[in-house]
Amino acid sequence: MPPKILISACLLGRPVRYDGKGKPLNDPMIERWKSEGRLVGFCPEQAGGLPTPRPPAEIEGGMNGEDVLAGRARVLELTGCDVTAEFIDGGKRAVAFAGEQGCRFALLIDGSPSCGSGFIYDGSFSGTRQPGFIYDGSFSGTRQPGFGVTAALMRQAGIEVFSNHELHLLAERVQYLS
Repeated sequence: MPPKILISACLLGRPVRYDGKGKPLNDPMIERWKSEGRLVGFCPEQAGGLPTPRPPAEIEGGMNGEDVLAGRARVLELTGCDVTAEFIDGGKRAVAFAGEQGCRFALLIDGSPSCGSGFIYDGSFSGTRQPGFIYDGSFSGTRQPGFGVTAALMRQAGIEVFSNHELHLLAERVQYLS
């Protein structure tokens, strides 16, 4: 059986992001995997009980998802509300769902405090960026390399994680294992 891919539901165009919108990843490879039945959409933030829309959230203090899981950092909304428990719960549900569906890979949207796998925001909600990153217009802090909570949990579970900017790398891995 071909390997399955858990994909951030927003990348399929589902309106699940904090702003109530989707962010569809329009690529022929995504269409091919859809037609082959390989893609399994999931939103860990909704699975953790967060509403849509919701205030934007970031991991505090320039930390990452691994720090959140170790209890060294929290996930805070712009309002100051601590949503750490919801992010951890949603991430655990995503890992369990990926296992039930037979997913070997996860294709997650970058920048999210849940799904970010190449970069996340630093918790400042400053709307600034480090050199070399492309600003996408979202109201967030400074971009920094790192993993969100769900991405960290996926990696711990042995699921290979790719960002929406690494589609070509994922395609190579899927082809290699097919």
